[in-house]
Amino acid sequence: MRMFKLKAALLIATLGTAAAANASVNLHAEAGEEFTNLSASFGANEPGLTFNGNWGHSDDDGDIAGLGMGWNMPLGPFLFTLGGKALYLNPKDGDEGYAVAVGGGAQVPVGDFITVFGDYYYSPDSMSSGVEDYVEGNAGVRLRVLKSMNIEAGYRYINMAGKNGHRDNTLADGPYAGFNFSF
Repeated sequence: MRMFKLKAALLIATLGTAAAANASVNLHAEAGEEFTNLSASFGANEPGLTFNGNWGHSDDDGDIAGLGMGWNMPLGPFLFTLGGKALYLNPKDGDEGYAVAVGGGAQVPVGDFITVFGDYYYSPDSMSSGVEDYVEGNAGVRLRVLKSMNIEAGYRYINMAGKNGHRDNTLADGPYAGFNFSF
């Protein structure tokens, strides 16, 4: 029940932010062999402020939920993002806690229908609790099928390093397939 309340609060906060920002909305889902990641973002493909929220799950290693904010900067065909995330961490083996991760990403269109992208976020021990550190990385290719729908394939890595004798909890470490809707 506690995780449901957290997800509901995350969704409400994210939707409220989108209305205020008046930006495009992306709803995203991806699945790998042993993980699932759902997210919503606002203004992710436009210059200026961007907001996002996500929930990641692995049956073997636990859950994460996060809210993020970044600044998108265009440079030629590239769109670079610098930002951060506040994350709730719930490893399967370890103590639940939080992390404040900083990082960024880039995306570049290759023609009219293909985009190559990647991002990386990191939180050291000093900016997290319950874990030694938090690492999240993602790289992939997105194909526009319709104006409002994309499919993508990529590689995602999410790890919560164990602390105080607990093992590492790797939520994602492998390829995934996903789709997103934009409106």
